[in-house]
Amino acid sequence: MSIIKLDRSIIPACDVSSLEKLEEIVNETSHVKGVGGYKIGFSLVVPFGMRKVIETIRKHTEKPIIYDHQKAGTDIPALGVEFMRACKGADAVIIFPQAGPVTEKKWIEAAKRLKMNIIVGGEMTNPGYMEREGGFIKEGSPERMYETAASMGVRDFVVPGNKPENIKKYRELLESKGISPVFYSPGLLTQGGDLTESGKAAGKRWHAIVGRTIYRSENPGKTTEKLVRNIV
Repeated sequence: MSIIKLDRSIIPACDVSSLEKLEEIVNETSHVKGVGGYKIGFSLVVPFGMRKVIETIRKHTEKPIIYDHQKAGTDIPALGVEFMRACKGADAVIIFPQAGPVTEKKWIEAAKRLKMNIIVGGEMTNPGYMEREGGFIKEGSPERMYETAASMGVRDFVVPGNKPENIKKYRELLESKGISPVFYSPGLLTQGGDLTESGKAAGKRWHAIVGRTIYRSENPGKTTEKLVRNIV
């Protein structure tokens, strides 16, 4: 079952520090045709709680809420169930299973058991992530994260919006295994990613996660309308 019914959409990333700002963003963008859902993170959920954040969004829209713990999936296998239980109320969660395949599998199993939609990331947008850039993540590791998730029935993946050549690589990898992936991309605009270029690399089903460009705008609604025109 699709998390977002649209093939392509803009997902405002609500990485703000107050419920008032959150409500402003949702109120001004929820009517925009082409907004697929909202991404929330620890900047809201840690101080205010999951329930209060969701209640604030639900005043204005029933569109899907995606929780990005920034980064979940990096703990021991047994904590997957506790994490998914704590996220109930959200429509989906994002994990980046950097703790290894045992944790990844157990956390995906926990999501299925608790009927939570799960989106799996592998490569991040920031410099210094991969070993070739001086980072800790060895070459081939993101591919393993995506392949492991796909082998367990996951079809939703986070890919870096500012690295279109890698989006294409991951799409071709998954398609070679008979999978039609749904991609979600941060790293656009303020991090250098181009909506048109990354959207082309991603294929048919792609959701652009956009944060600062929207929530720092003087008019989030009009800004979001302009962004939508670049992806559909």
